[in-house]
Parts: sequence; structure tokens; C-alpha cells
Amino acid sequence: MNRRTFLKKAVGSLLALLGLSSGTYYYARDVEPILLHINKNTIASKKITNSFNNFKIVQFSDTHVGFHYSLQQLKELVQKINGLDPDLIVFTGDLVDEPQNFHWDSKIINVLKQLSAYHGKFWIYGNHDHGGYGTEVVNDVMKKAGFQLLQNNHTTIEIANEEIVIAGIDDVMLGKPDLDAALVNANPNLFTILLAHEPDFADIAKKYPIDVQLSGHSHGGQIRFPLIGHLYSPAYAKKYVQGKYSLNNDKFLLFVNSGIGTTRAPFRFLCKPEIHEYSLKSLS
Repeated sequence: MNRRTFLKKAVGSLLALLGLSSGTYYYARDVEPILLHINKNTIASKKITNSFNNFKIVQFSDTHVGFHYSLQQLKELVQKINGLDPDLIVFTGDLVDEPQNFHWDSKIINVLKQLSAYHGKFWIYGNHDHGGYGTEVVNDVMKKAGFQLLQNNHTTIEIANEEIVIAGIDDVMLGKPDLDAALVNANPNLFTILLAHEPDFADIAKKYPIDVQLSGHSHGGQIRFPLIGHLYSPAYAKKYVQGKYSLNNDKFLLFVNSGIGTTRAPFRFLCKPEIHEYSLKSLS
């Protein structure tokens, strides 16, 4: 056990034994989970053509509706995303926390349907979407809400006869991801964005003609402490947990979204929920 791991386990054990102070407990449970952060980034590349200069993509992820995240909160999130006036919206998985226990009706469809982007809305499966026999029902909800599923396939977005590629893979944990299938017949010379729920998939994706990977899954660790960082992250989010990573000598970028909702424990501490806003910049 290295020093970092030891410190994490020691602090985690101490918190479990002593408990959070009442003020910190209240903040982590009732305040920070609603302090939405808009994480703005510029992605510049010579492969981005002039037609896509200032093209805006908004990513949201891991809403986990039903576990301390309500449909009313989702509705407010939709209004905030629409207020950013995105050209494209992507959802990177985990719509509800427990599909087998969620009360599925038209309400969640009607909320998600309100999301608006001129060039479309796309989504991929997360592990919670496949879990609890949710595969078909989540797909049905997203389809009725106007989202296009990217499951081991890709699409192109075209403006003035110029294009970018948006690809997506199935969930790594509970699906059957196939990146080769996702990119079949895709033009490797076009600027290419991959949606992959689990961020550690980047170590595979970086070997392909992909420029950017957008992921979620980790919740940013959900509970973080100064100097120590996160105490826990799920499988396939052990190496890349939060924020921006530059790989392959900056030829491949990974962005890990900290998510919206919570899971396992209804707390966020020094890890605000967030949506990502990406503005493309042409260097051509």
C-alpha cells in the first residue's frame, strides 16, 4: 500500500468513525449537490474547419434520477442547459439510479424532450442504464425524448459541406463496447469526438483516430478532500477521475464530467455537480 492509498484509507476510516460535523454534513448533503458548476472549455484543432468555429457542445452526465435527484431538479437542469444555447447536446450515461425501481411514465420523457439543440441530441449507455433490466426502457425514453443513441456507431454533423464525427460506444462494464464497429467507414481525417461512459477507456481510444473523448461515470470522486483528493472512484474510473487530461502529446484530449446526481451516498463535498460546455475553435 503506497502512501497516498494509506492516507485515503486512514482519512476515510476516521470519517466513518467520527462522522462529519453537523454543519459539514448538512453542506455535503443539502447544499453542494445543488451548486451546479458550468465547466467551460475551448477545444482547438487544425482539424476543426471554419464552419465549426465557435460550435458549442454541452455535455451532461450521471443524473441518477430517483436517488436524491428529482424530476423537478432535472427540469431546472434542462432550463439551464437550454440557456447556454448549445449547437449540440450529449448525455454520457446513467439517467436514473435504479431502473428496476424507478416509476417510468411520460413525465421524464416530457422533461428531456424540452432540451433543444439545432444539430441534435445524442446519448450513450452507462452502467446504471443497463443495470436493473433498464436497457430497453431507458432506450425507449431517450428515443421518445428526441435523443439519438450512439451504441458502437457514429454519425456526422454537417455545416456548409464540412463535417465532424460524433461516435459512441456501449457501456464498458455491462455492455459490449466495440470501438472498431463505432468507427467503421468514419473518415479519420475529420475531427472526431468519442462518447464513452467510463473514462479509463481513454487508454484504448487514444490508439484510434479520435481527437476528444467525453466521459462521466466517476462523479469526480463525489467526496474529495484537500491534498488527498477523492476517497473512492468506481471501476474504470480509477486512472482518470475528474477534469481534463492530455494524452499522446496533446493529440488526444479526455474530459471527465463530475456528473449531476449522486449514487451510493447522497453527498458531494468539494466536488460540485457540473455540466461541460465545449466551444470548438478552428486553427485551420
